[in-house]
Amino acid sequence: MKKVEIYTDGACSGNPGPGGWGVLMRYNGREKEMSGGAVETTNNQMELTAVIEALQQLKEPVDATIYTDSTYVLKGFTQWLPGWIKNNWKNAAKKPVANVDLWQELIRVSQPHRLTWVWVKGHNGHPENERVDALARGFIEQLQSKAALK
Repeated sequence: MKKVEIYTDGACSGNPGPGGWGVLMRYNGREKEMSGGAVETTNNQMELTAVIEALQQLKEPVDATIYTDSTYVLKGFTQWLPGWIKNNWKNAAKKPVANVDLWQELIRVSQPHRLTWVWVKGHNGHPENERVDALARGFIEQLQSKAALK
């Protein structure tokens, strides 16, 4: 299997509010950056969307290492998902799991791949994490500039 490194981040101004996500993918010495966002969203939705968008770019099954500063995404995927699914998408407090649509999409796009998850401390000088954070925040700035022009 080909090995791919994926760095992801999500950001939000207001939470909820305008949000952005950023992705850096590395394979075989090449890099690809992507970003996007939404006018009204949450930080967690953008964190999930970043991983989903990255995995959707993959054309064949790969061995992907995903670097994230989101414990929500990392623990959600590696620890909480089995219980949520078993409990019909209810959390430990018996309440509906937030962002079910994104979690289900993440499960779907992750199916063919072998994923390894790595947590990195955010805003701590990690070069790739700083890059994807800048991509996410840059998208928020674009949204805010467009809104200011209206």
